Amino acid sequence: MCGRTACTLAPDEVSRASSYRNRRGQRRQPGWRDGDADKYRPSYNKSPQSMSPVLLSHRHFDKNAPVDECVLAAMRWGLVPSWFKENDPSKMQYSTSNCRSENILQKKTYKEPLLKGQRCVILSDGFYEWRRQEKEKQPFFIYFPQTHKSCEEKQDPINESAEAEEASDEWTGWRLLTMAGLFDCWTPPTGGEPLYTYSVITVNASPNLHSIHDRMPAILAGEDEVRRWLDFGEVKSVDALKLLQSEDILTYHPVSSFVNNSRNNSPECLQPVDLNQKKEPKPTASSKMMMSWLASGSSKRKASEEDRDKKDTPSKSTGALQQWLQGANKKTKTQ
Repeated sequence: MCGRTACTLAPDEVSRASSYRNRRGQRRQPGWRDGDADKYRPSYNKSPQSMSPVLLSHRHFDKNAPVDECVLAAMRWGLVPSWFKENDPSKMQYSTSNCRSENILQKKTYKEPLLKGQRCVILSDGFYEWRRQEKEKQPFFIYFPQTHKSCEEKQDPINESAEAEEASDEWTGWRLLTMAGLFDCWTPPTGGEPLYTYSVITVNASPNLHSIHDRMPAILAGEDEVRRWLDFGEVKSVDALKLLQSEDILTYHPVSSFVNNSRNNSPECLQPVDLNQKKEPKPTASSKMMMSWLASGSSKRKASEEDRDKKDTPSKSTGALQQWLQGANKKTKTQ
């Protein structure tokens, strides 16, 4: 399953980090749907009902847009089907934050969006999962291994000149996790603003994650899989479902029980802990890259976080963030 994620990039960074190639192999950077950049709030601890950045075909909003042109939108986590009759989505009697890949075609809630091509990619730094151990649950943060692009990838451009032009805009920060999802658009029966919501598709856990939980989000491993999942004009629903596989492509580390409370929203949620010694462990290559990325965040992201903290969170949040990044606060809450 997937019940908690993190996405800490500022809106402009999400756009840069989710660049893609269209059918012709041209590199594109998706823009935000009008007004949606302001609806999205970076967070170290996102739970259902929060707004998350979602990548999808622009055709869903503009019938004249190419199907393979992507756009970013802020959508609420927890799919509300278009046919829901109540005037308050909170009155839904069942959870739709996740949908099982094997049941999509058996459930009206998910079958209709799938057949309409309403496929999307949920973007995040990673997701949290809890492993049951005796009477307690140990949280883990799970994400893409953070490595530099291989020489093979760099030597496989559409053409050398185009690659050279793209080099200056190439995203070198945190590699966002790309989770397959379905979305729908619901309008209150009595009228009002349409609400876009999504569900994360889940599959059986890969062998390396099975010890933590038996389910995991369906991960789209590379640009080609993301393109094919979103291109509902070229890739039909039955073929798109074949992209949802369990593979050993993710890494993880244990984190503090601090993340258990969804109101906690600071870098401590992501900080690795040592389950044996109850102190900060020796970092892995991926976790070191995560720490480096958080500590060396761009001025734009820091400015964005500070502006949003003033509006949405207590003033002490920014101070705690700065202390952790500077290494002033060495105490870590553990299980």
